[in-house]
Formats: sequence, C-alpha cells, structure tokens
Amino acid sequence: MSVPGPPPPDGVLAGPPDVLEASEPTPGLSDTSPDEGLIEDLTVEDKAVEQLAEGLLSHYLPDLQRSKQALQELTQNQVVLLDTLEQEISKFKECHSMLDINALFTEAKHYHAKLVNIRKEMLMLHEKTSKLKKRALKLQQKRQKEELEREQQREKEFEREKQLTAKPAKRA
Repeated sequence: MSVPGPPPPDGVLAGPPDVLEASEPTPGLSDTSPDEGLIEDLTVEDKAVEQLAEGLLSHYLPDLQRSKQALQELTQNQVVLLDTLEQEISKFKECHSMLDINALFTEAKHYHAKLVNIRKEMLMLHEKTSKLKKRALKLQQKRQKEELEREQQREKEFEREKQLTAKPAKRA
C-alpha cells in the first residue's frame, strides 16, 4: 500500500499519463461509487491536518477579510445614503406643500375677487333700493296731498251746493 502525497494545486490531476486517459478504466474503481477502492485504513496525522487548515486559511482569509471590510463600508454607506434619501424626500414633500400653498393663494385671490364683486353689487342694490324708497315716499306724499286737495275740493263744492240750495224764506 502506498500513501498518497499532498493534493495537487488548483485541481490539476497528477499522475502518470497512462492513468489519466479516459479510454481505460482505473483498476479497482467501480462505476457506482467514487469512494470505493480508496484506502480506508489511512491514518491522518494531526500535523498534516493543521498544515492543511493553515494553508486553507492563509489562502482564503485575506479575501474574506477584504470582503468583510467592503461589506462594512457598504453598510455604513447605506446608512448615509438612507439619511440623504430621507432628506431628499422631505425636501420633495416641502416642494409639494409649497405648490399646495400657491394653489391656496390663487384660490384665495379668486374668492376675494368674487367677494369684492358681490360687495359692489350689494352696494349698487342698496343705492337703488334707497332711491326707490325715496321715490315711493315722494309718490305717497304726492298722493296724500292730491287726496287732501280733492277732499278740500269736495268740501268746497258741498259748501257751494249747500249755499246754492234754496232756503225757505223766513216769515215774519
């Protein structure tokens, strides 16, 4: 029995060229399981395991640390970006509120103009009604005066008729 050497770097198969050919099956290996035919009674030394672990860590650890640092920076940048986004959203809302305020001022101007027109119309109607009341009062006074004159005329006519009526002479 032979003890296999360290694994080849980067997955390159090492061995005699005649074993690597695909045309001949490797003796002792079956098609059902790749683990059949391996030596199971192989004793692994702790030092080899430790060296393999150190090699694996030295190979992947710097990349993992750089990735960890990059992730931390991204997380910090994400917090800053979220704060900036919140500020932009608040500015956007403020702009919309300014547009709403402008719309309210425009609407207020429109209704103010309507109120001014209504006030003018009310003043005009008040003046017309005042003139009509004065005219009605004058007409009422004129009618009363005419009725008084007619009544006086009737009384004069009645007196005249009374005087024109024959009076019996007094006998003495």
